[in-house]
Amino acid sequence: QVQLVESGGGLFHPGGSLRLSCVVAGFTFSSYAMRWYRQAPGKELELVAGITTRGGSTNYADPVKGRFTISRDNVKNTVYLQMNSLKPEDTAVYYCNARIWRDYWGQGTQVTVSS
Repeated sequence: QVQLVESGGGLFHPGGSLRLSCVVAGFTFSSYAMRWYRQAPGKELELVAGITTRGGSTNYADPVKGRFTISRDNVKNTVYLQMNSLKPEDTAVYYCNARIWRDYWGQGTQVTVSS
């Protein structure tokens, strides 16, 4: 069955960096675009970044442009989100998403940015 498992979250200081990973199984990873979303407390789910099947095209939400980088490894069936210059407003649960015949989601990983 389709599985998406995120990792890499935790507590980080403002200005710091981290890399989230999402390992997938159960579908042909290289055939699907992938996305990262986040949901902050009391806020709606927000699309953070997306990447095409071979990584040739990416897109980012305005609040993270220039700070976050999405990438993928189609051999390792993994999508990444490199997060630099962290801000407290980046605090959220981060989810990876695959849109196959419906949306599939991981369990999420909590990222907290605080001094």
